[in-house]
Amino acid sequence: MNHVTSIGLDVHARSITACAFDSITGEVVTRKFGYAPAELASWILSFEAPKAVYESGVTGFHLVRQLRSLGVDCMVGAVSKMQKPAADKRRKNDRNDATFLARQLMAHNIVEVFVPDEETEAARNLSRALEDARDDLTRAKHRLTHLLIRWGHVWNEHGDNGARRGTWTRAHWEWIRAVELPETAAQETLDYYISQVRHAEAQKKALEKRVAQYARKERWATRVAALTCLKGIGTATAFALTAEAGVFSRFGSARRFSSWLGLDPSEHSSGPKVSRGGITKAGNTHLRKVLVEAAWHYTRATKERKHDLWDTGVPSAIANHAAKGIDRLVARRAHFAERRMKPVVANVATARELSCFVWAIGCMAEGTL
Repeated sequence: MNHVTSIGLDVHARSITACAFDSITGEVVTRKFGYAPAELASWILSFEAPKAVYESGVTGFHLVRQLRSLGVDCMVGAVSKMQKPAADKRRKNDRNDATFLARQLMAHNIVEVFVPDEETEAARNLSRALEDARDDLTRAKHRLTHLLIRWGHVWNEHGDNGARRGTWTRAHWEWIRAVELPETAAQETLDYYISQVRHAEAQKKALEKRVAQYARKERWATRVAALTCLKGIGTATAFALTAEAGVFSRFGSARRFSSWLGLDPSEHSSGPKVSRGGITKAGNTHLRKVLVEAAWHYTRATKERKHDLWDTGVPSAIANHAAKGIDRLVARRAHFAERRMKPVVANVATARELSCFVWAIGCMAEGTL
């Protein structure tokens, strides 16, 4: 429905600055509120055919859901797609930001952001919490290892075949517990770092268990099972992809999905000159990291299908498409190696193609492709 009054909202955690712009009379009305959706909705609905917008950011989607439930036509605009005039960059304040949003909405120059429902956002939170737990565990292990190195203790055990034994195994932990540092303060620090690593391990395992439980729910199970047909993608990764995407078919094409992940190559071309560079990195950071990590599996993967999918109930059409994807990705990675492409560059290129198969399989599981 066409709107008459465009309303820009500059939203903060404790305050909202609103600017209403009447496209017929040109009248501009500005007002400041506390974070009170009901009061704001009442003010918005006092205008003729209003529509509101605020920028995507740390405040999330709580406000848009509240306003919609109160009958307000509200949307969230992609802040990365908004280009402010150079003159306005040195005159930033809440009122100017709200006015800018109102004028952009009046000109239909807003790119709308997908607003997930509460269940989808909660699933995203759980998936990202697992990533945070993994990062916390890595940092805790680094602190412990570096402390030992500073006191001259380095794990350097070898097996019967001469190969160096791995870290964080039972033997490694026994070696760590046997270390005694000469100073009391240093020993107390060592005990603290050991407890932090153990605590982080327990937190990570608990979250992995919760993710596995949520992935089996009816809303997610079909798509999660379908995505796990691809090598490099386990339950946690498939759940992250499904929760973050919300609905795969909303992207329209695999290229749009890759662009949303920031895996498209950057470009600076003009006239006859065509210049492309590294990936844009302008998208979902969490999923981009997940897919780049998954792509490393194709350095040593074979073209055979996964062997643990017989009881998942995945339709044969999806399983066959995933098998084609595995064959394609393994061959592409081998081709990159033959060209002596840098491993990190080859891996990102593989991740981009992997994202295309993820989109296709996700759409097939939703019944839209």
